[in-house]
Amino acid sequence: MFFDSLEKIKEEVLNCRRCSLYKTRKNPVVGEGNIKAKIIFIGEAPGRNEDRQGVPFCGKAGKILDELLEAAGLKREEIYITNILKCRPPNNRDPEEEEIASCTPFLDRQLRLISPKIICCLGNFSTRYIMGNFDFKNISGISRLHGKVFYFKEIRVIPLYHPAVATYNPQMGKILEEDFKKIKKVLEDEAKDSYIKW
Repeated sequence: MFFDSLEKIKEEVLNCRRCSLYKTRKNPVVGEGNIKAKIIFIGEAPGRNEDRQGVPFCGKAGKILDELLEAAGLKREEIYITNILKCRPPNNRDPEEEEIASCTPFLDRQLRLISPKIICCLGNFSTRYIMGNFDFKNISGISRLHGKVFYFKEIRVIPLYHPAVATYNPQMGKILEEDFKKIKKVLEDEAKDSYIKW
């Protein structure tokens, strides 16, 4: 019988050679947070600061994320944070399809182990992958989907703008804050339910 754990996933990611990103990364960023979290945030890929430190959302976008979590009544220690890709693409370019296909099996295993009630997708790549896994048809861009709550059996999926958008467009901060407040409402509605098993 196959035994899996977040520690096993981390070890595999550290030694991963599935795509060429291992050649240019400094540190892979596997994920961080509460392994029994009801809510998981999934970004696109590590940025420069994350690549240097091996920690998700530790740069400017991370600071914004912390502020948004606070507005939603959440703390980092209550959630789990990871990315579609575990290694930084050179020059922060968009993930390539081959890289996504190579790396997302790690994410799928993380989701099975953590078994969250709510999946918050930060940005287009995360949204497309997660909603595609639920066979959601006609996935449009994040500008149309952000802040909406999608119900897939008992799991809630909430697409959100990536916090980095507020670093170059401060006006987006208010939109992000309002969207994050919806997470709190969903959590309150689901508070009495048991953990969902994938």
